[in-house]
Amino acid sequence: MNKKRTVKKVVYKHITSPQIYYLCTMKNNEETEDLKPNKGNYDAGNITALEGLEAVRKRPAMYIGTTDVKGLHHLVWEVIDNSIDEHLAGHCTEVSTIIHTDNSITVRDNGRGIPVDMHKKLKKSALEVVMTVLHAGGKFDKDSYKVSGGLHGVGVSCVNALSIHLRAEVHLNGKVYEQEYKQGKPLYDVREIGKSDKRGTIINFKPDPEIFVETLEYNYNTLAARIKELSYLNKGLKMVITDERQVDEKGNFKTETFHSEGGLLEYVEYLDESRTRLIEKPIYVITKQENVEVEVAILYNTSYSEHLYSFVNNIFTSEGGTHVSGFRRALGRVLGKFGEQSGMLTKAKVTLSAEDYREGLTAIVSVKVQEPQFKGQTKSELGNSEVLGIVSRAVDDALSTYIEENAGSARRIIEKIILAATARQAARKAREMVQRKNALTGSGLPGKLADCSSKDPAESEIFLVEGDSAGGTAKQGRDRHFQAILPLRGKILNVEKAMEHKIYENEEIKNIFTALGVSITENNEGTRVLNIEKLRYHKTVIMCDADIDGSHITTLILTFFFRYMKPLIENGNIYIAAPPLYMVKKGKQFRYCWNDDERREAIANYSSHENDNSVKTQRYKGLGEMNAEQLWETTMDPTSRILRQVTIDDAGEADRIFSMLMGEEVPPRRAFIEANAKYAKVDA
Repeated sequence: MNKKRTVKKVVYKHITSPQIYYLCTMKNNEETEDLKPNKGNYDAGNITALEGLEAVRKRPAMYIGTTDVKGLHHLVWEVIDNSIDEHLAGHCTEVSTIIHTDNSITVRDNGRGIPVDMHKKLKKSALEVVMTVLHAGGKFDKDSYKVSGGLHGVGVSCVNALSIHLRAEVHLNGKVYEQEYKQGKPLYDVREIGKSDKRGTIINFKPDPEIFVETLEYNYNTLAARIKELSYLNKGLKMVITDERQVDEKGNFKTETFHSEGGLLEYVEYLDESRTRLIEKPIYVITKQENVEVEVAILYNTSYSEHLYSFVNNIFTSEGGTHVSGFRRALGRVLGKFGEQSGMLTKAKVTLSAEDYREGLTAIVSVKVQEPQFKGQTKSELGNSEVLGIVSRAVDDALSTYIEENAGSARRIIEKIILAATARQAARKAREMVQRKNALTGSGLPGKLADCSSKDPAESEIFLVEGDSAGGTAKQGRDRHFQAILPLRGKILNVEKAMEHKIYENEEIKNIFTALGVSITENNEGTRVLNIEKLRYHKTVIMCDADIDGSHITTLILTFFFRYMKPLIENGNIYIAAPPLYMVKKGKQFRYCWNDDERREAIANYSSHENDNSVKTQRYKGLGEMNAEQLWETTMDPTSRILRQVTIDDAGEADRIFSMLMGEEVPPRRAFIEANAKYAKVDA
């Protein structure tokens, strides 16, 4: 088929559903100045010394990770972290964040206020030093901050460097001081502008469009979710977020206040609200040993997954570390001891793995460490060896006491552990059966798979298509060199409600495993891991109808990937296709539209008068309503399609909402539907 490669402008959208963020992808083939070949000699003239904050502007990703939408929101975290450090030091009780109509941000706290007196060594105000000098701040002084989220002293100065405009206002000693900056450079010296009976710091900044070229628009849900999380992690701290872009009928801005007196106790109950509990109240640990503060909250439920979230100085450690290892060691030791002493494990005659103790577990492990040592630049894994023993002892003591006082609850947990071990053994047999079947049938590829000719995973992509009809159209319209098609029959199994061995028996899920070339194995500790060494495609695209059923199928597939193939999401391998909703046509002219605004614009462009009946609108309720050429040019052609990459911005919130949407408990789902029904679009 002759594939007409039309070019469509791809616009980045930041979408929340549910706290899984889909980012449109674009290719930037422009050769940057840094990558151009060196045409001259290499001598002293080639050595550039960047002064002040120039290095931040030259290499922003080195300091904030990325300059896309995540980096944009990271600026807010850096400023809020400074205010929370004041709370951890015992000097701040409230932090307010405001999103203004121009997408500038204001963060206000009632802490001590950044000092404004003269810095003896640098001969300038301490405020200007903090705002313009890297690795400068009170975090390097143990008398100022015992615990801090960011120990590098580059946070607020980086925000300043990457802002087109920033204003710092300090209320201190009965006076008000200010200084403004442009791209990190002061516009004037720190000056006194009035009197005040308050104290604290106010930072207002607007990100620089030269740096954040992808988007300058802040997402309220992203900010609110993190601020809510921070309120749980810092009990007693009042946190307020206001969005001046959203105004109700009475003229009030959208505002939410988060304040937790229970801390992790309330947080673990919030995360577990959509699951059926095995124990009535959370198991709670709070202690301080060797200058390390340990806070742990534990709940057990009837689900089949582990839900463990860990933090160090409010930083989410996605890869765990020594604090998680200490928690897991104590959990297995104490529960295993009780299971043996009670005779339950002996009677059950099962062999337990470390993972069995954690099925149905929801836990939060938070430690405050004076000098945390992280592995790598991302602060995703704690490396302090002394923390392992401290957390292990704290959890051991608290869990042992709980078991002595709640023998009935402890027995229910052991029963759950035995069930997990039995199911794990059944799941292993189911996996082995699938693998043996693949070995006997050669390649083991599903019969419905229309594979691509390329054997290079980096350029290959697979479309998971809803139904045989749409799958047939996609097979005709694809580029056979790099695009594979796997039709899925109906709705796949809801893995949120199914035991693991049932999942491997499901035909559609088996087809996904074998087509992708991935498998689930167990490591030496018996923990389930996804083996992606033989991943056959670096892009897996979910392509479903643009209707309610299609959205449901997409959510089912996402639930499966989130629970059983999360590394593919974390590696950026999962995408969602965006087929058009409409085609507006007049004569031989036509235009595809992805939303109602585009549809109205197209109708207005084609209409010669108000009641122009020659303009026709077709609503695509399914992929099968398109022919092969239409599906190619709107949804599959890399030069014109829109793909939304699936990323995890808040793992805890994503976990909670998947359980709420797809789990057993009906009341939380009903409440969610009632609260969000006004956003739903149902075709007549």
